[in-house]
Amino acid sequence: MQLRDADDYDPTWLTKARVKQPVPTAADVAIVGAGLGGLTAGAKLAQAGIKVAVFDQHYVAGGCCTQFSRGGPRQRYNFDIGLHYIGDCGPDGKIPQILGELDIALDYVPMDRDGFDILVFPDFRFPIPAGHDVFRDRFVQMFPRHRRGIDRYVRFLKEVDALVGRIDRNHGRMSWGVALHALTRGRLAAKYQRATLQDLLDSCSDDPQVRAVMAGQNGDYGLPPSKVSAALHAGLSNHYFRGAYYPHGGGQTIADRLSQFIEAHGGSVHLRHGVDRILVDDGRACGVRVRSHKGVVHDVRARAVLSNADLRETFERLLPPESVPEPWRQRSHNFEMAAAIFMTCLGIEGDMRQRGMKTANYWQFDGYDFERFYDTAGDMQPRGAYITSATLKDPDTPHHAPAGISNVEAMTVLSGKPEHWGLDAGSAETWDYKHNPRYLELKARIEDDMVARVDALFPGSAAAVVFRESASPLSHTRYTRATDGTGYGLAATPQQFFEHRPGYSGPLPGLFLAGASTRAGHGVLGSMMSGQRCARRIAREFDVEIATA
Repeated sequence: MQLRDADDYDPTWLTKARVKQPVPTAADVAIVGAGLGGLTAGAKLAQAGIKVAVFDQHYVAGGCCTQFSRGGPRQRYNFDIGLHYIGDCGPDGKIPQILGELDIALDYVPMDRDGFDILVFPDFRFPIPAGHDVFRDRFVQMFPRHRRGIDRYVRFLKEVDALVGRIDRNHGRMSWGVALHALTRGRLAAKYQRATLQDLLDSCSDDPQVRAVMAGQNGDYGLPPSKVSAALHAGLSNHYFRGAYYPHGGGQTIADRLSQFIEAHGGSVHLRHGVDRILVDDGRACGVRVRSHKGVVHDVRARAVLSNADLRETFERLLPPESVPEPWRQRSHNFEMAAAIFMTCLGIEGDMRQRGMKTANYWQFDGYDFERFYDTAGDMQPRGAYITSATLKDPDTPHHAPAGISNVEAMTVLSGKPEHWGLDAGSAETWDYKHNPRYLELKARIEDDMVARVDALFPGSAAAVVFRESASPLSHTRYTRATDGTGYGLAATPQQFFEHRPGYSGPLPGLFLAGASTRAGHGVLGSMMSGQRCARRIAREFDVEIATA
């Protein structure tokens, strides 16, 4: 059934059926969480004839890759939660390739290749174009005295790109061939593979403007240069240098198609059915205990359990404490999470193009100090914003906003720890925070700040706002049970990257892992790749072949 282009499209159009779907007593694989990692794995396993059952407490499938609706059938808004753009969606792109293995074909609307991300600093702008060489030439033209450092930075990006390509062709595994390539053709990549982005920047330039351009997309991983892995930063930048895109219809499209694929191949997706416990028998994961939104409890036995849930949630709440080996308990306790996001969703009357907005994302910063940009716990004061419009990115889809109104989203990095919002731990689970005066005051102040930043970039926007609603990191925790409200999962520090990141097999037999905190990394592509690789791992356990393109 195709409803993506209908004026009255609602992301919850299959919610009722998936809530009422009978819970099975058994499945081959029980999947905890309907994020993209779990859905991709579920689709690959279902394609191979393995019976899967996916459980999620939310009322829509997709995890961070969902939309929410406001308004009636002919005055509807649909706002994206976590997918605002994706890269590498050309004919040979990684996301189309993963979906193509499932015979799922989507339309991807290209963003402005001459500047899909526009960095806005107090005294200059830098549009990031597709293509390393175009980027390099523009960068050098703006900062000619820093050509040598810019060339070093671009060389690092290219070396990481080539190395990652070889690893991907080896299904995410290291090999002697990969190691030899790193030694002979990727010396800069090898030198900084355990370093932070700050270490790399220190070797390229001491100019704050040059460094700010190099690190300007930091909001895509939620860490300052002093913490983020240089290799992760390069991988993310390279992902978009192949072109930036937005899926026609919005971010929910991918989750919808994966869910439908699972159901069409004998599996099931159960919404508003959260997992209370991963069942363990004789040291082996053997099923899940599910609780419906009405409090009805079901035990579902399974040959394997795949947790696509937040890693700390998995190890510290879902698994019986005595079943988790002590090293894993300690490891989970010490996990560092990435920053969280505050998002303001706006309906702005008129065409944003007439106010100067392009088919691009705008990264607005108050200064060049990204360490300070992330140091918000004390004052909870935004120091910049990411601004984007689904209406402009996907103009042929009418359901982003009512006719004559533009869908605009403004986001900023903030702490997601409850105490920084004046709340007690566990407030998100009980929804008590929604009535807390300190929380409400902070939320209103930050929302006003986001509207003011949109208006500063696109004058006249504030007076034309006809709809506004914001979601805090606590909202994210409420719907996805993410630790400290982060959608990025584990912080991609050098200490939590490459082999230091959890793989796809859990700490006890029968338990498998997928999602943003596993070795494939965060984001839409990382989560989907984690599901793909986890499915292969489970299939080997079941002695079943997984189809590849």
